[in-house]
Amino acid sequence: MLCPNTKFLTVSDEVNPLESEWEITTTRKGRNATSSTVLSELTRLADGYRSKLTSKSDSSLPLLAFYPVERAVIEIPLKVLARHTFDQLDGYDNALGRGVDFRRFFEWFREREDSENETGISTELLNELSKKILVDTELWKVLTREHASSRDRQLTAVRTAVEAFMPGFTKLRVKRKPRLHMAIDKDGQTLNVSQLSQGEKSMMALVGDIARRLAMMNPALENPLHGNGIVLIDEVDLHLHPKWQRSLIAQLTTTFPNCQFLLTTHSPLVISDSKDVLVYVMDDGELREQDSLYGLDANQVLLSVMDTDIRNAAVQKRLDRLQELLMAGDLEEVRSLYKKLAIDLPSGHIELAKASLLIRKLELRRAKD
Repeated sequence: MLCPNTKFLTVSDEVNPLESEWEITTTRKGRNATSSTVLSELTRLADGYRSKLTSKSDSSLPLLAFYPVERAVIEIPLKVLARHTFDQLDGYDNALGRGVDFRRFFEWFREREDSENETGISTELLNELSKKILVDTELWKVLTREHASSRDRQLTAVRTAVEAFMPGFTKLRVKRKPRLHMAIDKDGQTLNVSQLSQGEKSMMALVGDIARRLAMMNPALENPLHGNGIVLIDEVDLHLHPKWQRSLIAQLTTTFPNCQFLLTTHSPLVISDSKDVLVYVMDDGELREQDSLYGLDANQVLLSVMDTDIRNAAVQKRLDRLQELLMAGDLEEVRSLYKKLAIDLPSGHIELAKASLLIRKLELRRAKD
């Protein structure tokens, strides 16, 4: 809520039997505060979680994470420079500002995978054995069962999430040869993660980080992806192919069903392809709720919500003029403008195709007259 000299935010939360409300206030420099920060109930909520963890160390914790627009993956680390702990509470490390920490993700993944490989048959070994053992033999069935039973639950959660968001991508893993790197199979071809496009790397890092944090915070859940949480993502469509933008919200809510997502976007595809979402528009600093945009095409969203032309303004002006000439029946002027547009615009342009049919009808009508 906004006041002339003070901004304050009231937050309420209900977790199991605990219900809390707290207020955070900031005041402009040199002004008297009209409200004060109240965090006593937030402290009580934290004490409640502390008591739960003391009595039951594998109690689930809610995820709170913010991914800013600067979350893009710039580099993939080849080695770990320092050792970190990966306890349950470490799932909150840098969760509200830095965004995706791919170095930490790589370190965590490698440590979990090393442990996984020590207790069972590694994926790399299984792949090598597949070249020497017939896959329909009893021995192969025993090996694959052993491989599946030794899979690390937290790593499985991350792999599952990445594969759900990125069709055709499988077997995310760390490879040691010819040098240490993270690899993934794309349509059956093994690639170094650094070879992926920026959009692919950004998607993998974002989804992998959410899944990793949920897995760390929910060690007792059969499926850690079903943990609770609130996730904020700025410019969620950043670097993503339009096809992925269209399915993004559905994928988020399906893969992480108990997380609430607060997203910002400038993509008409993101906000028009999901039915059960609340859409708000920021207009001159004011937030207003938007009627459902579900089912609208991208052009409608651009025009009605984002106040943006669906095509180049100069081209639109010429197309509008073409329609005016058709309505007036000015065949010579129509033909002249149509020829000029046909030179400038790509073949198969939908508006020119429509105009061509209308010109033909006008010519036939004139011929009858």
